[in-house]
Amino acid sequence: MIDECHLLWGDVCGYIWGKMKERILIPVVNSRYKQTYFGALDYKTKEFLTYSAKKGDSLNTINFLEYLRSQRPGAKLLIIWDGASYHRSQQIKDYLDSLNTSLEKEEWLITCERFAPNAPQQNPVEDIWLQAKKLIREFYFFCHSFSVVKALF
Repeated sequence: MIDECHLLWGDVCGYIWGKMKERILIPVVNSRYKQTYFGALDYKTKEFLTYSAKKGDSLNTINFLEYLRSQRPGAKLLIIWDGASYHRSQQIKDYLDSLNTSLEKEEWLITCERFAPNAPQQNPVEDIWLQAKKLIREFYFFCHSFSVVKALF
């Protein structure tokens, strides 16, 4: 099962206890304000694989799929993902066709299935992203720069 997480600098900001009507400032030096991560949960081994990309799009999705293939050489992959537009793009279809051409469906190198529309609760990767963001919020005091946030994530 795979999903993407778009980590934004504001994600580390949460509620902080302080005196009423007094603004609490935390000095921050940002190296970059956002980072996209692709993540895949190997349901068999329970291993979670991550891949950082500049953004979530068809090209980076293909790069992520290639990364997964490199991590599981010779394996046939079943990818279960949401219906993001770039998961359904012509680029993705062409990529999958190039891999699976002349193979019977049972022999496809990558088979993709979709979760039900608007059902993030079906995808355990969403829970993993949430746990990572909670960790960042709990340890915000270490997060003096976005590079630290990315390292914690």
